Amino acid sequence: MARKRTITETTAEVSVRKSSRVTKRAKVETLEDVDETGPSKRANQGRRIATEQEINKALTAVASSSTSDAVQGTQTKRTRKTKADTIDLSVLPTRAISAWKVGAHVSAAGGVENAIYNASRIGANAFAFFPKSQRKWVSPALKTTSIDAFKARMKDLNYDPKHVLPHGSYLINLGNPDPEKREKSYECFLDDLKRCDELGLLLYNFHPGSCLGTVTPSTSITYIAECINRAHKDTSGSNVVAVIENMAGAGNVIGGSFSQIGEIISQVDDKTRVGVCLDTCHMFAAGYNITTKEGWDNMLEEFEKEIGLKYLRGMHLNDSKMACGSNKDRHENIGLGHLSLSTFLHILRDKRVQDLPLVLETPAHEDEKEWNVWKTEIKALNNLSDSSHGEAEDLAKWKEAIREAVHAAGGGKDKSRKKPKGKSKSKKKPDSEDEDLDDD
Repeated sequence: MARKRTITETTAEVSVRKSSRVTKRAKVETLEDVDETGPSKRANQGRRIATEQEINKALTAVASSSTSDAVQGTQTKRTRKTKADTIDLSVLPTRAISAWKVGAHVSAAGGVENAIYNASRIGANAFAFFPKSQRKWVSPALKTTSIDAFKARMKDLNYDPKHVLPHGSYLINLGNPDPEKREKSYECFLDDLKRCDELGLLLYNFHPGSCLGTVTPSTSITYIAECINRAHKDTSGSNVVAVIENMAGAGNVIGGSFSQIGEIISQVDDKTRVGVCLDTCHMFAAGYNITTKEGWDNMLEEFEKEIGLKYLRGMHLNDSKMACGSNKDRHENIGLGHLSLSTFLHILRDKRVQDLPLVLETPAHEDEKEWNVWKTEIKALNNLSDSSHGEAEDLAKWKEAIREAVHAAGGGKDKSRKKPKGKSKSKKKPDSEDEDLDDD
C-alpha cells in the first residue's frame, strides 16, 4: 500500500510564472477544512475553506518580490496577479494506490474548481460536490474561467471523470404530481446535467423524488422516467449519466426498494445514460441488512435481479445512527454506528465495486479540524481494502482512530452530553416541496 502522510496543517506551495524563464515559489498557509458541506444534514460545521482566492492573495505578494526576497520572506509590494499559477503537487497528501476509489463530498466554495483541490487535500481518490447551490432553484451560470480551471485541475491532480459523482439539488422532485412544480424540478435537473457536461464529467447523482401521497408510486415512477428521457433528448450529444440514488424508504419517497428503481430504469429509453448510486445508510434504513458478508452478497443478488449490476455507477459510504429498517436517514461516521467498521471491510474487498466512486457523506463537525475526520476515514477504508492486513487488529485500530478524529473535531461525547435545547416548530423551507425529499 502506498505511503500516506497525516497532516494537521498544510503549507501549499504555489508556482508563479512571471515569464517564460522565471519561476518562483510561495508558501501559503491553508486550513484543512472540508465544506459547508456534503449532502448529509450536518449542523454547525466549520466553513473556512482554503479557496483559490486565498492562494492568489499570497501569489500577488510573491509575484512582485525579487528571488532573494522570496527566499528570505521579506515584505514585498503588491502587484497584479500573474496569469499562470499552479499548485505544487508535492505538498499534498500522498493518495493511496487502490482499485477501490474512496473519497468524500467536498466543498466547491469559491468556484467548482476548488472541489478538486479540497478532495486532494484529504487524500481522496474520488469525490462529490454540488455543481450549484443545492437549496436554490436558479443559480448563476458557471464562469468560463471556472470551467477551464476545473478541467486543468482534474488533469494536474490526476482525477478521472468517472470517479467524480456530482450531487444534484435537494429541491428536485421529478415525481411531483403537480405539472408546474414538476416542470420547475425538471429545469433544475436539466441545468445540473448541462453543468456536468460543461465540466467534462460523466456522472450526475440525484434523488428520484416523491409521489407526495396524492398519486400512486407507479405514477410518480412514470413521471421520473419521462423526465429522464426528456433530459436525454435535451442534452443529445452528452455522455452524462443520470445516476439514481437509492433512498431510506421514508414516507412517500420513491427509491427505497430496488424494484422501484428497476421500474424507473425499465422505462428509460437510453439505458447507456442511466445508472444507480447505492447509499449504505439508506439501504440499511430501508431494511437491507448488510452487516454480514452474507447480507451484503444477498443485497447485491437482489440488486442484480431487480436492476442489474451493470447499472451500478457509484456508492455513498455512510454508517447509520439508526437501526436496520428504521426508514430514517441519519448518517454516522464510519465504524461508529449500527453498520460498524466490519461492514465496510467486506464492501472494500468486493471486486464488484472496484473502480467506482465510493464517496463519504459522513458527518463533519464544527471544529476547524473537521477535514481530519474525512482524511482518517479515507485512510481507514483504504487500509481495509488491502487484504494483506489483519482484520480484527485493523478494525479496532481504525475505529479508535476515527473516534479520536471525531472527538478532536468537536463531535466527542462531552458535546453530546450537553443539555438539549427545547423543541421548537421549524418553518418549512419555502423552496422545499416535501420534507420527505430532504433525504441525504
